[in-house]
Amino acid sequence: MRKFLVAGNWKMNTNRQSGVALAAEMAAVAKTGEPGVEVLVCPPYPYLLPVADALKGSAVSLGAQDVYFEAPGAFTGAVAVEMLKDCGCQYVILGHSERRHVMGETDEVINRKVRAALRGGLKVILCVGELLKEREGGLTEKVLDTQMQGGLADVSEQDAGQIVIAYEPVWAIGTGVTATPEQAESAHEHLRKWLTSRYNATFSGQMQILYGGSVKADNAESLLGQSNVDGALVGGASLKAASFVPIIEAARKLWK
Repeated sequence: MRKFLVAGNWKMNTNRQSGVALAAEMAAVAKTGEPGVEVLVCPPYPYLLPVADALKGSAVSLGAQDVYFEAPGAFTGAVAVEMLKDCGCQYVILGHSERRHVMGETDEVINRKVRAALRGGLKVILCVGELLKEREGGLTEKVLDTQMQGGLADVSEQDAGQIVIAYEPVWAIGTGVTATPEQAESAHEHLRKWLTSRYNATFSGQMQILYGGSVKADNAESLLGQSNVDGALVGGASLKAASFVPIIEAARKLWK
């Protein structure tokens, strides 16, 4: 059985004090040696080091929200893979819809970041998902296929073993609207079939596919209970332990 990954994407939120306090709360909740549920937090760049200190010795993993694809050098404002590793990061989120649709990142750029992160030893959470107009136009699967093909171009099966896919319907991110469990399962099933055709059935059956999009305490269990949903990439609800912990508890309940 694939284990659950519950990841908190703090986006451009928190300050040093609140981020460290939140990390300490999560460190107290996550259980060392818990086999079925991994907890991950992804703070903004400036707080990676203090959050890493707050998580030290705990079962919570540390991730970043983006990375550049070049080695350290003359790239003002960018952050390299080596820098994230030096801060203690194990994961990086790539291809988030806000990077795609607000910052204008293309599948080609995202793919370069994916390959750079993998070369540097980071695990990647690769986000894919459709806009509302694309869903309404019946284009969800076509959009997912395009983003998967672009994001995983030239990524071998061995390297892809360090990737987690996150399905995030753009129309459900930060809107309060959540995909139904059936909609989430349908998209996840399609992604798993795509992985089977791109790699093989054994590999596809092992890859974690997370759901992201207004995940909250009251819908977490129904979403995570779907057979092809292996966890959650959580935005707003990850900013307070009171709303994030119940999502972790839902995963624990289902694992048992």
